[in-house]
Amino acid sequence: MENLQFLLKQHVGVPCRPVVEEGEMVEKGTLIAVPEGLGANLFSSVYGTVKEVREDRIIVCPDKMQKEEYVQLSEGTPLEMVKEAGIVGMGGAGFPTGIKLDVNLQGGTILVNVAECEPGLCHNIRQIEEQTDMTIEGARICKEITKASKVIFAIKAKNRHAVEKLRAVLQKEADMYIHLLPDIYPMGEERAVVRECLGKLLDPVQLPTAADAVVINVETVLRVAEAVKLRKPCFSKNITVIGKLKGGEEPHVYMDVPVGTSVEDMIERSGGIDGVYGEIIMGGPFTGRAVNLEEPVTKTTGGIIVTIDFPDLHGAPVGLLVCACGGSEERMRDICNKMHGTVVSVAKCKQAAEMQNKALKCENPGNCPGQAAKCLQFKKDGAQYIIIGNCSDCSNTVMGSAPKMKLKVFHQTDHVMRTIHHPLYRRLRVSKQEEQLPGGK
Repeated sequence: MENLQFLLKQHVGVPCRPVVEEGEMVEKGTLIAVPEGLGANLFSSVYGTVKEVREDRIIVCPDKMQKEEYVQLSEGTPLEMVKEAGIVGMGGAGFPTGIKLDVNLQGGTILVNVAECEPGLCHNIRQIEEQTDMTIEGARICKEITKASKVIFAIKAKNRHAVEKLRAVLQKEADMYIHLLPDIYPMGEERAVVRECLGKLLDPVQLPTAADAVVINVETVLRVAEAVKLRKPCFSKNITVIGKLKGGEEPHVYMDVPVGTSVEDMIERSGGIDGVYGEIIMGGPFTGRAVNLEEPVTKTTGGIIVTIDFPDLHGAPVGLLVCACGGSEERMRDICNKMHGTVVSVAKCKQAAEMQNKALKCENPGNCPGQAAKCLQFKKDGAQYIIIGNCSDCSNTVMGSAPKMKLKVFHQTDHVMRTIHHPLYRRLRVSKQEEQLPGGK
């Protein structure tokens, strides 16, 4: 087994402070770093020796023989154990779960986010299918901690097998329900989940607590159950590896991958890269980032995608339409550079509101107005192509105007979608209307 690298910042907040030294022996579940402010504890995911302590990471050389046993958490209240376990939002956001659950939702709702919105990823749905009982136990614990009155599992209707599995178990559960979502990106954005399930549209600066709700990713719910019932620290991650792989085109789903494992190791477990490729993405096609093979898995890693090569624009002028639901301007410029395009114009989606930290948030995720004015700007600025990173609905509105202006459209996910044989994001073909399950469950 290769050396594992534990990044000291795997969460919202400040980096953790190492509490181990070089040469120290660690076990699976040994506390190796603690936050000094907003953050979450960091644990070793293997038995081994601390090889190096750097400013931004701890490197552990694992023993050849690895035991299943781990150092257990201290006994405490469920909330105390969740905080000690170092659980964060494992859908990608990375907000410390112990802080998120430290609220009084008397009469409110726990919204379990099972949307798994990024195309190609399927480890959340696999978890529902294979670990239904433990997932529901985690939701029950979240409900009890927050004093919520009910739990709603928000899941896309297309995942029929997982829905049926949930439905069968939830028939026995009081105050737990299913809400079916359409197959539209970004139904997994937490304000979209609140809007779809509770009918309340929050402002970009509002948290779900403004709707008497907490939105929590389905894998995070599982880790809550493990912390409270099994006294297990959070040191593993469920991951989908997909793309241009010798192991086949179907998604490779791995449960309980040790945090700190390299991207290269996960790709090799999937057969290795198949020939020439474009880039390796950590995360999903929309919000992921290009990484190298040495990049380590963190608590928020969801996907590892190996893509086909990019088309060549031969220096042609390009406009970038930056959307809150997709890649940042930096990511869009990176893609344009890899396509050998020349950026001549940049615009933001008309619903992209800029926050104090300069991040963008959509005013109404998944429900977007026309983008004709932005396309007109690109045309005036001399663009021949535009690269967009928009949600399903916003991409649909771009296609209503760009072709009429003889602008050729690329979506930032095109190379991924072509790799995994998924329809390109252009025209919206799925109804945005809410779907219901018979009997309210």
